[in-house]
Amino acid sequence: MPQSASTPLDESAAPRRPAKPRKVPRVLVLGGGTVGLYSARRLRKRLGRREAAIVVVDPRPYMTYAPFLPEAAAGSIDPRNVVAPHRRALKGVDVLQGKVTQINHAERTVQITPEEGEPYWVTYDHLIIGLGSVARTLPIPGLAEQAIGFKNVEEAIAVRNHILNRIEVASSTWDPELRRRMLTFVFVGGGFAGVEALGELEDIARYTVNHYKQIEQDELRFVLVEGSPRILPEVSEELGGYTLEQLRKRKIEIHLSTFLNSCVDGHIVLSNNLEFDADTIVWTAGVKANPVLQQSDLPLDKMGRVTCNTSLQVVDADGTVVPDAYAAGDCAAVPDLYNPGGFCPPNAQHALRQGSHLGDNLARVLRSAEVTPYSHKNIGAVASLGMYKGVAQMFGRIKVRGFLAWVLHRTYHVFAMPTVNRKLRIMAGWTGSLLLRREVVPLGALHDPRAEFRAASVPPKPRAVEPAEAPAVGEPATGAASGTKAKNAS
Repeated sequence: MPQSASTPLDESAAPRRPAKPRKVPRVLVLGGGTVGLYSARRLRKRLGRREAAIVVVDPRPYMTYAPFLPEAAAGSIDPRNVVAPHRRALKGVDVLQGKVTQINHAERTVQITPEEGEPYWVTYDHLIIGLGSVARTLPIPGLAEQAIGFKNVEEAIAVRNHILNRIEVASSTWDPELRRRMLTFVFVGGGFAGVEALGELEDIARYTVNHYKQIEQDELRFVLVEGSPRILPEVSEELGGYTLEQLRKRKIEIHLSTFLNSCVDGHIVLSNNLEFDADTIVWTAGVKANPVLQQSDLPLDKMGRVTCNTSLQVVDADGTVVPDAYAAGDCAAVPDLYNPGGFCPPNAQHALRQGSHLGDNLARVLRSAEVTPYSHKNIGAVASLGMYKGVAQMFGRIKVRGFLAWVLHRTYHVFAMPTVNRKLRIMAGWTGSLLLRREVVPLGALHDPRAEFRAASVPPKPRAVEPAEAPAVGEPATGAASGTKAKNAS
């Protein structure tokens, strides 16, 4: 377990304050996503090892850059390049791989449950909460058993392999009902995540079908289900309407003001009384704050987010600052100074900047300086709708469509991606995709690599021996039985 030489980790079985104060204050960062990574990097840049010991806790050994998940699912970016490994990106920072299961800020302790082994407690002096969000699901019959989310790189690659596999299997299936089910793909949620995932995966699916003579393009059926009256609420109604028109031109069915009522065994039932079967259901209908915050003594709002002031300090219901606690990102309710009365939206644009600002503020606190408020005016929104297709709205006024919007999407996000290593790898991959064909091979066996080995390890069933037919009375025995008797007689 990595640890700082000057401040060893407390792994006692129960929470308790250290008997003696540490010479170097420990900053515990919960979550290694965008907020956790950028705040830890900025804090280490501002403070030396003798000024602060920084520990990041996350169940995964990397940060996932979520805006690139649709392109990773479409095969435009290598999945390994949409993540930033903590060991490489967090120089001079200790990393613990485990899940945060309880927070006791009054005692300055956090319980961590590793993938293997017993839970343990870690003490700290200052806490940064960047636990992010999880998929917001509903108690819809069949949803947990049939659907898959689109929040991390594992899910994105699983969706890609599943769609390509359904196309591969359908090409050798002649039952029309079964083919129709295999080639129907349902996406629930019309925000940025859903529309980008749908646009990229529909694009790669149609490109893939060009390699199959047994499947016609008209057999592919993509369905988008959205509960509100419009898609892409993050952009203007004009751009949202343009996107809607473009998707429908691609023969994508879009059901607005419609909800998924049931999907038991892949049988889709919508609130508009439409029913059909589908093997693929992708759930992108919103997110919620990490539920582990409910297992803490931190002040939360009605949506389960940590309440903060404009300086990213945790505050209670009266606005009183909770000492030594800071929060940002999807799991924090941060007031938006450019939208009085509102909160910063849960997107990568704010998470990245809040993480860096939080690191600066905590460095100021540790040097007995005043914190500063976080403010960021939305510079716009960009969305990819497949290869060479996109929409963008810059600075609230400039609206861009088509190829130029697609270029803006790639340019903005590749520069936002942490580490030069990942930037160069992503751009090299894009260059290769422009010069060579995209790969359309399904690698579904990756999700259960031992399946074939297990099947080969099962001993074969013994062959059933058919009993010899008894000869009729008075007739000589024939076949193997008669040969045996003759041999014995000799």
